[in-house]
Amino acid sequence: MSLKKDLHQQCVKLVDKRWSSIQNHIADIQNSLLSETKSSAGDKHETGRAMLQLEREKAGHQLAEIEKLKNILSKINTEERPGKVGLGSLVLTSKAHYFISVSLGALKADDKTVYAISPGTPVGRLLMGKQVGDEISFNGNAFVIEKLV
Repeated sequence: MSLKKDLHQQCVKLVDKRWSSIQNHIADIQNSLLSETKSSAGDKHETGRAMLQLEREKAGHQLAEIEKLKNILSKINTEERPGKVGLGSLVLTSKAHYFISVSLGALKADDKTVYAISPGTPVGRLLMGKQVGDEISFNGNAFVIEKLV
């Protein structure tokens, strides 16, 4: 399997794991809301329900963000060999390796550390549209794009 396919699959698995975790959290909140019974301390009961409602809303927002990540990953073609850095590019530089996809941090593949970053991150914005041989400067560090996969 190619390095790029492996990285893409790792990203999909990580995002799916987060999605499942949030789905389980939402189910737990729903169960808590359903099992809440009216107590004699009405205000305490209402406060508890309100807190659960807020927690459910927060989890819903997280789920929407995960859906966006899943959508971005579905658009990546791991077979494409780009001439310039774009979504789905594996960028090998003189300092680090980057998989332009979604921001998930460091991934390990083929004994290499590759950083899964979004095109919207500071480094991602600098890399977008660049090609092999271009020099990038970030936080006082200069590096050269050695290979695009």
